[in-house]
Amino acid sequence: MPARRALMAIGLLGATALASAADYRPLPGGAFASVLPETEGSRAPVIVAPFRLRSEPVTNAEFLAFVKTHPTWRRDRVPRVFADAGYLSHWADADALGATALPDQPVTQVSWFAAQAYCQGEHARLPGWYEWEYAAAADATRADAREDPAWRERVLAWYARPSNAPLPAVGGAPDVHGVRDLNGLVWEWMDDFNALLVGADSRDQDGADKLRFCGAGAADLQQKENYATLMRIAMLSSLEAIDTTRNLGFRCAKPAGATP
Repeated sequence: MPARRALMAIGLLGATALASAADYRPLPGGAFASVLPETEGSRAPVIVAPFRLRSEPVTNAEFLAFVKTHPTWRRDRVPRVFADAGYLSHWADADALGATALPDQPVTQVSWFAAQAYCQGEHARLPGWYEWEYAAAADATRADAREDPAWRERVLAWYARPSNAPLPAVGGAPDVHGVRDLNGLVWEWMDDFNALLVGADSRDQDGADKLRFCGAGAADLQQKENYATLMRIAMLSSLEAIDTTRNLGFRCAKPAGATP
């Protein structure tokens, strides 16, 4: 489904404003050395515009409140073109969390369409890759800690955590921007997740062309020593917008001048 039609469809599913006031932190942006060049063969930094990022991922409790006010996003009502059969399958019922989905855990098992609809309810959107990568490069004292081997080892240690372990609650230690849990809790949807290595729509990537395009993308990646970030790109590029997984959640972003 082309992006324009998909976004129109999300709007038709009723993403009206949410009552809760989430915390959005300002990030200054600027020139940033992304692992993904803007143009093939370029080593120039990308320019990230100032923006605001949700300080924490969306929780089960917050998404439950969204589903109750937007019942078309219940798991028993959402059209299969917007979410696969695993959508919110860890909840006890279509409108109840239960013992295996605690309120303060990040919501997972949500599709890209559902995540975008939620963000629209906060007058926001999913962050783009460059915004997320810029934010996730920080640690507690530095805006860009990626050159520190300890930063990379912490991220890779999280990747090694068993995927069947219960997810911790949101609210980890804040980084220098006041943002939490960018590394170490869940994978997160990006607005442009399916345009990172290949064409604009990952559903067109089947067949022999898939390997050809992925190989071309990998050859153009920068900072190949930043293996942790490259793993995230590979995972996101393998997804379709309706996909859900037990370790994939989301947070929202806003322009710098938007209401906090």
